[in-house]
Amino acid sequence: MNHFELFGLSCQFELDGSSLSSQYRELQRRFHPDKFATASEQDKLLAVQKAAQINDAYQTLSDPVRRSEYMLSLNGIELRDEQQTMQDPEFLMQQMELREELEEIADSNEPEEKLFDFEQQVSNIHKSLLTELKKQLDDAQWSDAAATVRKLKFLVKLKQEIERIEDRLLG
Repeated sequence: MNHFELFGLSCQFELDGSSLSSQYRELQRRFHPDKFATASEQDKLLAVQKAAQINDAYQTLSDPVRRSEYMLSLNGIELRDEQQTMQDPEFLMQQMELREELEEIADSNEPEEKLFDFEQQVSNIHKSLLTELKKQLDDAQWSDAAATVRKLKFLVKLKQEIERIEDRLLG
């Protein structure tokens, strides 16, 4: 049973977050290991395994990048822990420029305002790639979707770096 089947969802990129959350709570309620405290050792072990499966499935499906990686793996394209390098020089140049801009922001006057604007710029790129990814997955363009996921991973790391700088500036 794949993650989508476990949650009773269609295998598609676009998910109803409230349905996912409510189904997660229901599955957790039904299979929580505490409910099997008086059961046999085998049933306890199965409950722990099922709870772990439910947690992993929820974490995967609730994150768009992980969800798309999972969908690709269901279609024979394995991206997790891959060592393939990015093949899009234009995108790589854009990433280098964005990282340089982020470094300059951290050392500038009024870094909070500039960081906010920069974060908006990166979020717009991220949203655009997610829209592109949805279409690619809906159209079963697996190799194009894999390339877009690789790009999204770069942006996720950049967004994490923005958060670190923001925390440093504010805290």
